[in-house]
Amino acid sequence: MLAEYSVDYASARGRFRAAARAAGARGLALALDARGPGDTDLTIDIAWLGAGRPRRVVLHTSGIHGVEAFHGSAIQLHLLARPPQLAADSALVLVHALNPFGMAWLRRANENNVDLNRNFLLPGEAYSGAPDHYAALDPLLNPPSAPGFDLFLPRVALRILRHGFQPLKQAIAGGQYAFPQGLFFGGTRLEQGPALYLDWLRKHLAGTAYVLALDAHSGLGRFGEQLLIEEPAACATDPARLGAALGHSIATQRSDDAYVVRGGYGAALAHALAGTAVDFVTQEIGTRAPLAIIQALREENRAHHHCDGGGIAHPAKRRLLEALSPAAPQWRAKALSAGVELVRRAVAFCNDS
Repeated sequence: MLAEYSVDYASARGRFRAAARAAGARGLALALDARGPGDTDLTIDIAWLGAGRPRRVVLHTSGIHGVEAFHGSAIQLHLLARPPQLAADSALVLVHALNPFGMAWLRRANENNVDLNRNFLLPGEAYSGAPDHYAALDPLLNPPSAPGFDLFLPRVALRILRHGFQPLKQAIAGGQYAFPQGLFFGGTRLEQGPALYLDWLRKHLAGTAYVLALDAHSGLGRFGEQLLIEEPAACATDPARLGAALGHSIATQRSDDAYVVRGGYGAALAHALAGTAVDFVTQEIGTRAPLAIIQALREENRAHHHCDGGGIAHPAKRRLLEALSPAAPQWRAKALSAGVELVRRAVAFCNDS
C-alpha cells in the first residue's frame, strides 16, 4: 500500500490524473496563478466517480495545508485504483491538493502565507484582528531572522506554565489576521484557490440532497492514530450515529485534542451549499507533539521569509515534511489504511441512506 505515496507535488498530481483517467472518472483542473518549483503550473485537481447528477455525494479533500497533502493524495490514489461500489444515485468526488503551492513548496501556507483553513470567512466577517495571546507571542512565534537555535521550547514552556496549554493552543492556532508573515495567518481576502473551489462547488453540487465531506489532515493527535472532528456548522447527522457508521467516535472542536478555527473550510462549504444537508468531518492522523510541530512550522516560516524563499531543499522544509508526513512505514501504512477505510465507510453510509 505504501507505493501510493508520492515524492513531490508534480508526481502526485501526474499520478492522480492518470489514475482518474484509468478509473473512468470525470476530471477537472482549477488553475492558479502561483507557480511551483521549476516554474511548474499549479492546479487543484478534481476526479468525479459515479452519478452525474447525484442525490448523495462523498466529497474527499486533501492538502488544504499544503505539506500535509501527501497521505491524502495517497488515499485518493488508492481509491481511484480500487473504487468503492457506489449506489446509482451517489457520487464520490476526490479533490487533490486544495493548496498546491504549499504541497509543491513544502509549506503549510499558500503563496501569500495564508493558512487556507483560516481563509474561508463568511460574508460579513472581517479579515482583521488577532487573539490577545497571539499578539503577545508574535515576537516569539515569528522572529524576523533565519532559522537558528534560540531557546524556543524553554521560552514557550514558560508561557504555558503562566497561561495554560489549552488557552495558548487556541490563541495560536485558531486563526489571526494581523500579522501577515506570521503563523496561522488568515489573509486579507478570500484567496484565489478557495474562491475558484467555492465557485466550483456551487456550480456542481448545488441541489444535491446530501454531502458527506471528509477533509484529510495530519499532525493533531497521537502518532499514527486518527482523530475525527465535527464541524458544528455542518452537522446534519447526529454525531453518535455518524461516528458509528464511520467506525470511530467524532470529537467536537472544543475537545482537549482540538481547537476552534476561525475561517474554516467546513463552515464555508455548508454556506456555499445552502439547502443541502451537509456533514463535514476532519480526519487528523497524529504525528508529533504539538510543540514539536509548532517549532517545525516556525522554522520553515523563518526560512521562507528570511532565506530568499527557503528553497525546496532547505533543511527547515524537510523537517516540516517529516513532522507532518513522517517517512516511517508504520505511520504511512496506518494513515493510508485509516483514510481509505473512512471513505469506504462514508460511501456505504451514503448508499444506505
